[in-house]
Amino acid sequence: MTTASHLDLSIVVPLFNEEESLRPLHAAITAAVAPLDVTYEIVYVDDGSSDATPEIAMELARSDPHVCVVKFRRNYGQTPAMAAGIEQARGAVIVTMDGDLQNDPADIANLLRKIDEGYDIVVGWRHNRQDKLISRRIPSRIANALIAKVTGVPIRDNGCSLKAYRAAVIKRIPLYSEMHRFIPAMASIAGPRIAEIKVRHHPRKFGRSKYGLSRVYKVLLDLMVIKTVASFTARPMLWFGLLALPLVLIAAIAFGWTVFAVVRDGEVPLPIAGSGVIFLCSAFILFCGGALGELAYRLGDVREHEFSGLTQQIRARAITNPRGSA
Repeated sequence: MTTASHLDLSIVVPLFNEEESLRPLHAAITAAVAPLDVTYEIVYVDDGSSDATPEIAMELARSDPHVCVVKFRRNYGQTPAMAAGIEQARGAVIVTMDGDLQNDPADIANLLRKIDEGYDIVVGWRHNRQDKLISRRIPSRIANALIAKVTGVPIRDNGCSLKAYRAAVIKRIPLYSEMHRFIPAMASIAGPRIAEIKVRHHPRKFGRSKYGLSRVYKVLLDLMVIKTVASFTARPMLWFGLLALPLVLIAAIAFGWTVFAVVRDGEVPLPIAGSGVIFLCSAFILFCGGALGELAYRLGDVREHEFSGLTQQIRARAITNPRGSA
């Protein structure tokens, strides 16, 4: 049975200077979700807007009991805003979307149906994207191809904010920097079922886009972090050992040269011997790092089994109430 502290669905919407979009967006979300016969909330996260967005959000909260508002004192960015909304969300399923009316709330029902089929994450694919070709769509295609190649997760539209997650999955993923677009890749380490479906995408009606080529650098750095985490997580000792091996070889050469010099000249070449000690100590530190990584992985593996069990328990139905066919 659904209680006040646990709902069927939470819709998380980060907002930044969306005063013109917010009211029609709220009306569209309500119209899309109300017929689904689910208990739900809409979590609006104001990311330090300088216009009337926070006032409008609070007005909606006073008039609609489904609305929850989170306010930042300054602009932190989309990922922290999304993370704050996810933290506050009480739904068994959490849907994220943009606040600029380009995502269509009518697609929420399709995302939820896919969750009901047993998937843990459902990603929206803007197959008919309504953005500028040169500045947005071409860089996005290149980035998505690169992300799929590096992470091994074949998602065609990582940048689409319209996604649905089981709360048990998304609440375990740390979000920072521009990591919201990498959630499927980060979650894939734990082995959830991921699906991608076509969603509608509308031209922006109000304001201007907050995205630009300046984000490419951050995305590339975050991609490197994801690859490192994914590679090191399961085999930390192997990777740390590979890093330490060249240092051990250099130390061995230095010590061999030291022995040769002592036999030949009767003197210890202190710079070479000292270098050997430094390289050997560095290799030892890396080996210790690998050992600690193995320990952390084994401890985390216990939690992973708990997570897998929880996923199996909730997979039968994401939301217990029946939905309409729309």
